[in-house]
Amino acid sequence: MKATRWMFPALAALPLAFWMVQGHAQTAAPPQHAAPKLTADEFTKARQIYFERCAGCHGVLRKGATGKALTPDITLARGTEYLKTFIKYGSPAGMPNWGTSGDLSDAEVDLMAKYVQLEPPTPPEFSLADIEKSRRDIVPVAKRPTRKMNQYNLENLFSVTLRDSGEVALIDGDSKQIINIIKTGYAVHISRMSASGRYLYVIGRDARLNLIDLWMPKPDNVAEVKIGLEARSVETSKYKGYEDKYAVAGSYWPPQYVIMEGDTLKPLKVVSTRGMTVDNEYHPEPRVASIVASHYNPEFVINAKETGKILMVNYADLDNLKTTTIDAAKFLHDGGFDSTGRYFLVAANASDKIAVVDTKEDRLAGLVDVGKTPHPGRGANFIHPKFGPVWATSHLGDETISLIGTDPVAHKPQAWKVVQTLKGQGGGSLFIKTHPKSHNLWVDTPLNPDNKLNQSVAVFDTKRLDGGFEVLPIAQWANLRGDGAKRVVQAEYNQAGDEVWFSVWGTKDQESALVVVDDRTRKLKTVIRDPRLITPTGKFNTFNTRHDVY
Repeated sequence: MKATRWMFPALAALPLAFWMVQGHAQTAAPPQHAAPKLTADEFTKARQIYFERCAGCHGVLRKGATGKALTPDITLARGTEYLKTFIKYGSPAGMPNWGTSGDLSDAEVDLMAKYVQLEPPTPPEFSLADIEKSRRDIVPVAKRPTRKMNQYNLENLFSVTLRDSGEVALIDGDSKQIINIIKTGYAVHISRMSASGRYLYVIGRDARLNLIDLWMPKPDNVAEVKIGLEARSVETSKYKGYEDKYAVAGSYWPPQYVIMEGDTLKPLKVVSTRGMTVDNEYHPEPRVASIVASHYNPEFVINAKETGKILMVNYADLDNLKTTTIDAAKFLHDGGFDSTGRYFLVAANASDKIAVVDTKEDRLAGLVDVGKTPHPGRGANFIHPKFGPVWATSHLGDETISLIGTDPVAHKPQAWKVVQTLKGQGGGSLFIKTHPKSHNLWVDTPLNPDNKLNQSVAVFDTKRLDGGFEVLPIAQWANLRGDGAKRVVQAEYNQAGDEVWFSVWGTKDQESALVVVDDRTRKLKTVIRDPRLITPTGKFNTFNTRHDVY
């Protein structure tokens, strides 16, 4: 159903100016106000909150991408009171309700409303020498195990991001027991597996990259490095003959990517992504949003958000680096492979498009119009009962789920087109998921400001898509104490594909949990509780991550 402000009582009271800027009405911009004044301590605190909560969507320089631009020429015209309301209550289009969720206090909301009216500070650059200086060889290669030294089923581990504590929890998918809580960077964005299955790479939003050796008696860090000041993406070489040889990480600031030795994280090459957009305008902050490794060539597929350009970086000869640049659409973000592993589908989210890259031929195969602000995570592959293989994305900005045909041979008329649009619970979705052994399609809505939506998930039957969806009350099943946020985020399957895990994402000072659901019955299987599970968000099953199963 269509999300409107009348669905959310708190939002119904928002001033008209809020809905005008969201596209519900048109009027002249309000008069510009004088810039607020902050003390040095207030500015430092606001800058940290902005980094932790806002920069990912709005940009370090606040020029906008997934979120709106927040430069002073815009924010000063809005004024402090308007900005406070927007920050506190959020919007159905994907802006989190930072105040009413308990993530920010009223004083912090007021502080941030003032901060975004000031000129954004420009962070320093970060060179190869800076990267190497930050590197720690915790357990040198020569002192690491030469064989697996534990009895864990390494094909069914879960790496769980503990966002606000700067850690990941390694959890045994068989026993549901925590193996280790490992110190990492702040708000680990993704976990990626090496081609061999031995090493786990995790990168935090503070650009700290950790290398975890799963062969150790208790898996733990063996190396770490900072590749910049803010980051989101890491990947490893997977092409035959290059397994585990290289790792690559992309940063939001500075806008660049770094190629490293796979087992030591020693930086070998730093390449800037600054340059012209697909509209032929210069952009100073083309952040590296996502990276995948090609299975068809010794290449990394690197997505530069603001320029809208996809870089096919051939790592066969780092001294003579060859890059094929593919023009797609601006604001590239996240995505995943089709079921064959040949085609990579990536959301150009603020352009409301999905770009399709043929990684075998290094060309753009399609540019597909979808719903408002697609955010697929890695997407979901399944067989449509009428149109054959499809890949699906949900959206931050509306309640739709777009199904895109992915078979250019047996279903050529449907290839790289939206073959069906489903309607879910509402906007604010971050992840969609299924599994080759399942006929369930799971869609979360953690950024919707309505608690009924952000504390539950919708699930469709891929064999009966016209039958609508069932809503599962995941947060209710978790039965957490306290009245803070309990956002349900990211379905993740186990290796067998017979159970699906959800994070119930509370606030830092309140309880969180993981909820495990039986995929066949859609019934609660177990709840994983532990005081060390602080703000769990993303979860990555080692087998599914390594083999691109989604």
